[in-house]
Amino acid sequence: QVQLVESGGGLVQAGGSLRLSCVASGDTAMINIMGWYRQAPGKQREMVATLATDGSTNYADSVKGRFTISSDRGKNTNLQMTNLKPEDTAVYYCTVRRLVRDYWGPGTQVTVSS
Repeated sequence: QVQLVESGGGLVQAGGSLRLSCVASGDTAMINIMGWYRQAPGKQREMVATLATDGSTNYADSVKGRFTISSDRGKNTNLQMTNLKPEDTAVYYCTVRRLVRDYWGPGTQVTVSS
């Protein structure tokens, strides 16, 4: 089992920045993919960014050039968000894949005011 807890969400004005962090605990060995997803009201959950253990990254087109995913020691995951836009408002979820199972955090709210 892997437990994930996100932090760093909040209210920010458009153009501002936030840094989300996700701390993983439990059986963190053999985590091979870490990532962030988000879900806005009335919309489906969507991928924001992923980071594999080989260092490869994948970003949603809407956040490319503005968001950066990184990892501390291969288990804690960070998402640096800059030039935030109102459409970035959502609950952001940390996720990891360990072997073939996905684990999710409870989410953290990010609200961007115009």
